[in-house]
Amino acid sequence: MNLIGNLIWLIFGGFITCIEYLVSGLLLCLTIIGIPFGLQCFKIAFFTLLPFGRQVRDVPGPTGCIATVFNIIWIFCGGIWIALTHLFFGLLLCVTIVGIPFGLQHFKLMSLTFAPFGKEIY
Repeated sequence: MNLIGNLIWLIFGGFITCIEYLVSGLLLCLTIIGIPFGLQCFKIAFFTLLPFGRQVRDVPGPTGCIATVFNIIWIFCGGIWIALTHLFFGLLLCVTIVGIPFGLQHFKLMSLTFAPFGKEIY
């Protein structure tokens, strides 16, 4: 079931979204200050590529205050809008029965894109 969901996801926008996150990550990695944010874009890109069968969880143990500071910077520099976009598409897809699994994937992406520092994908 995960394979079918991932294939449909890739065909209907998952691949393009992955490319967008990869380009954003490459642009952010051009500066030294942007490297941590670019690495988070790469993490989101690979999760966006195949989201079915994968989960997002908080990193066990203390992540330190730097993750909190980076999350605040991320939120104010665009993370809130990315998360709201995934929320909108998740709600839009959950209107139909066929779209519910894809809407749930957008909700998982929303939780990751709102504050990606201190989270891992398993």
